[in-house]
Order: sequence, then C-alpha cells, then structure tokens
Amino acid sequence: MAGHTITVEQGEEHVRVVHDGELLAESRRPLVLRETGCPVRYYLPPEDVRTALLTPSDSTSHCPFKGDASYWSLPDAPDLVWAYEEPKEEVAAVKGHYCFYDTEVVAD
Repeated sequence: MAGHTITVEQGEEHVRVVHDGELLAESRRPLVLRETGCPVRYYLPPEDVRTALLTPSDSTSHCPFKGDASYWSLPDAPDLVWAYEEPKEEVAAVKGHYCFYDTEVVAD
C-alpha cells in the first residue's frame, strides 16, 4: 500500500508488562516496531517473558504487512499477547518475539 511503512529496530528502552500486579515481562532489549497509523509496539524476546503464565489461544489474526499472528491469554485476559511465528520478510526480526497491548516504558 502506498505510504504504508514498517520499521523494526533494536531498542534500548527498559520496558515491562504488569497485569493485575503481576510482572509478565521485562526487557532492556525490545525490538521497536513502528507502523504507519499504529502505535509503537515493543516485541520482547521470549527469554524476557514469563511464558509459563500464558496459555495459547485459538485466536489468530492476519496482517497484510506482517503476516499471521498467534495469541496467548491469562485466565482473566484473553488474547493479551501475540507473536508472529512466520512473519513476512520485511519484519522477519520479530519472529518468535512477544508483543503486549499494554507495555510500559520504564524511566531508569
């Protein structure tokens, strides 16, 4: 689509995800994805996510620019996090990284 751009860069921000007082993820090495018309998203390496707390969901979504996303949930928060397991070539760096809707940037 004309005028639509996506960039993925290695970030140095300190980010974390807390849900109902429980730390789900914390990273100082997020991938920063910027996409036309969308909020900045932080994709976190699996080592920085408490994946044992998450349950795979049956939900999927398709983005014509990034590919097909899979989702994970908490008991009280369906589809809280997603990842692209086979992303399109333009965003291949985010493969296997987790993205949350509510990621907080921490001021160190």
